[in-house]
Amino acid sequence: MASAVCRQRSSGLETIAASGTDASLPASADACARPRSSRPTPGVQPSRIVPVTAVRPWRTSSTVVTRPPLPGCVAPAGAEPASPLRRHHATQRASPGGRRCVVTLPGMPDAYPTSPGVGPDPVGPGTDSPPPPTAGDDADGGGAPPDPAAVFAAFCEAALWPGLGRTTAARLPAAGITLPEHVDVGRLGMVEGVTGPRARRLADSFRAAAGTYAVVELLRAADLPARLARAATERLGPGAADALRADPWMLLVAADAEIGQADRFARHRGLRRDDARRGPAVLTHLLTRAASRSGDTAGPFDAVLRAAAREGVADPRAALDTALDDGRIIAVGDRIALERYAMAEQSIADGIERLTATAEPLRAGAPRARRRPDHDDEADTDSSPGDGPAAAAPPPPTALLFDDEDDPDSDDSDAEGGGGGDRTGGGDPDGAGTGTGAEHARGTGGTGSGVGGTTADGSGDAGVTEDGAGADDPVAGLDGTQLAAAHAALACGVSVLTGGPGTGKSRTVAAVVRLAWAADAEVALAAPTGRAAKRLEELCGAPASTLHRLLGAQGRGGGFARGEHNPIDADLVVVDEASMLDAELAAALLDACADGTHLMFVGDPAQLPSIGPGQVLTDLLESGEVPVTELRRLYRQVDGGAIAMMAAAVRGGELPPPPPGPDREVVVVPASSSGEAAHRAVQLVTDSIPRALGIPAADIQVVTPVHAGPAGTGALNAALKRVLNPGSGAMSGFDVGDRVVATANHIDVGFANGEIGTVVAAGERGAVRVAFPGGVVEVPTGLFGDLRHGWAVTVHRAQGSEWPAVIAVFPPEAGRMLTRPLIYTALTRAARHLSIVAVNGPAVRHAVRNTGGRRRLTSLASLLAGQEAGELDEDLDDGIDDGTDDGTADRTPTLPAAT
Repeated sequence: MASAVCRQRSSGLETIAASGTDASLPASADACARPRSSRPTPGVQPSRIVPVTAVRPWRTSSTVVTRPPLPGCVAPAGAEPASPLRRHHATQRASPGGRRCVVTLPGMPDAYPTSPGVGPDPVGPGTDSPPPPTAGDDADGGGAPPDPAAVFAAFCEAALWPGLGRTTAARLPAAGITLPEHVDVGRLGMVEGVTGPRARRLADSFRAAAGTYAVVELLRAADLPARLARAATERLGPGAADALRADPWMLLVAADAEIGQADRFARHRGLRRDDARRGPAVLTHLLTRAASRSGDTAGPFDAVLRAAAREGVADPRAALDTALDDGRIIAVGDRIALERYAMAEQSIADGIERLTATAEPLRAGAPRARRRPDHDDEADTDSSPGDGPAAAAPPPPTALLFDDEDDPDSDDSDAEGGGGGDRTGGGDPDGAGTGTGAEHARGTGGTGSGVGGTTADGSGDAGVTEDGAGADDPVAGLDGTQLAAAHAALACGVSVLTGGPGTGKSRTVAAVVRLAWAADAEVALAAPTGRAAKRLEELCGAPASTLHRLLGAQGRGGGFARGEHNPIDADLVVVDEASMLDAELAAALLDACADGTHLMFVGDPAQLPSIGPGQVLTDLLESGEVPVTELRRLYRQVDGGAIAMMAAAVRGGELPPPPPGPDREVVVVPASSSGEAAHRAVQLVTDSIPRALGIPAADIQVVTPVHAGPAGTGALNAALKRVLNPGSGAMSGFDVGDRVVATANHIDVGFANGEIGTVVAAGERGAVRVAFPGGVVEVPTGLFGDLRHGWAVTVHRAQGSEWPAVIAVFPPEAGRMLTRPLIYTALTRAARHLSIVAVNGPAVRHAVRNTGGRRRLTSLASLLAGQEAGELDEDLDDGIDDGTDDGTADRTPTLPAAT
């Protein structure tokens, strides 16, 4: 990857390419070298990643630069900073003037979002913004204090009092508790349903929430919702109220408030819209909103500046200069990004380069190359005398992948062999499937077709079945493309395996794991969700965990225990369902992989992108910088495989009728309205599927795109509870036997966002005990707000999980949410049976032809490709109001075609 330096001019920013030191990778990793990138000098190790949250120097040339903390985000003395940047690492590149940038990226379309309903005036206030303040407003100086009783009520109603549920909150006035000074153990003990011990806990938690209460007082004085206080306190810490008094525009950054709300708050504090701090805060808000709504990690300079002008920022360029100077925004070529996402994507790129340069092939008898912080200069070569194969014994399984012609360490590694298009260092047994250039990302880089495949000896179809490989030979039954994937995983630092359902990804991963074991390697298996991890564990016969557990998540927003100085103890890390990886989680994963670790991503890019910002798997595929193997052949066809066949058709943009057959693997149930669709779904769960197919209701999951409406998760769950587990909801709306889904990560408690469990008992102190995939967890009352009934979940929340039977409901309320990735993700959640309940009309068929709208704007693919820095457009100001878009940029993700 090319290095870059930045220098500051009197106006604007100029990026100048500095030729970096790139030389050949070590011979052991040459098989996985990126063909278009220059290579590091032999013997020079890649730079270790520097935590961006630590205010410590990073040297570039002769300059030492430090990262200043974000304004208002400095934690109290002795406390860890509350900024969400704390776990993201990347190399910082800076100029003596303090400006920082990464490498130049190609131009992107003007697709940047602005506030709904803003007017056309490029410098005036938008229609959703308040009018300029009057002289009386300026003299307000903070205004009259709000009614204390109203503030207290708003605090309780917004669920900001830890441990206080809505039912108990409604009972406080009857006990005479209407003001903060009324909160004591005695009066709390008089509240209906509150025991003595709970009264003491509530009193303690109220005192601990004093900082949040102070923010609520500020917000209510400006007639703003109290709910904004939670995010403000989480971001700014206990002194959030003081920070907001000092800079009211921090409300945009810390609480994700709307621009109109921040303007109202600032006006109440006596400030005008032309305050110099407003412009940088608006820019930060625009980037934050694009990340949360669209998944973007970066935005084009001119588009963001135009959006800021439409939000009433008089001089967007000056505001950008300020934001660049104080470090909250970073220039990434001709785009800008929030520091957290720019650093995360740079960290991913640096980590991939580091693993590619340091990983040695995994083979029996070979020493481990993985470095740990306590002995970076020593290879981990400890092994027992019996690790290597006996002289007269047959070659170990890994020898099938690393023979003399195929060995990356061999002097003949450049000799011609099978599969001339293979760039992973060995001959692809049928010339198919694996490569690093763009032409290889579809699995067609070799001389073969990349679809049917051959056995290891080239004798023809491998005849892979669902029964698994032979007990003694991990690669028995693998076709040539699957062997190529195994080769890439064991030979290269980073590799990617993709393909739709029924193409053999799971059995290929199982073979890779067994081959790694044969090489005496430690293996770590992980997936973003608990159900996906459980499935991976069952397929591979080895423990698997969620990514958050693997990384040692330290509670909500608390970072990870694993990292550069405490890496994952594994030679091979396999991550399933990689399409769900967002930029920040992927950065944490790469940071936790020690030098020499092999990292294998497994996923399907045709599914929905990650919930968090970024599109890591898609960027890896498009960069052409890592070995990618795509499996295309549908092996489940021999067993019927109606679900896999329909999924393959949807992946290619078609929605065929379900194939006829007695097994009824796929059934389409038409409905005339959303209400009827919900009725049909409940009927399928409670009667039709259990009676006709013998699949119990406990193994059936309903998925829908929406929460609201007659066929949304709310109405469906209420209807299913009435039939499957009727009850009063005595435990804050839950009863023993209820199926629940987690809506937030609480790894310290024992569950993660998206995990589905069953309430099994009441716990102590009002808690409930829930059986999640990882075991039974006691969920305290304060976390009940992060549980929902889970008989019906959204398609996004179902991603990464699989059930024996799935009912996919597509109501008209979904509207534009219906896209090919969403429908494809919904259909592929089913293992044995799929029922599609759709309201009459062409909506679903049209949606399958919709690839999903504009693509996410990210920087990772270009960072991976190592594109060199070039000079920024010196006339960016001329493009703020031109509104031009030549239409040459592809805004829709390109998905691998189905065969």
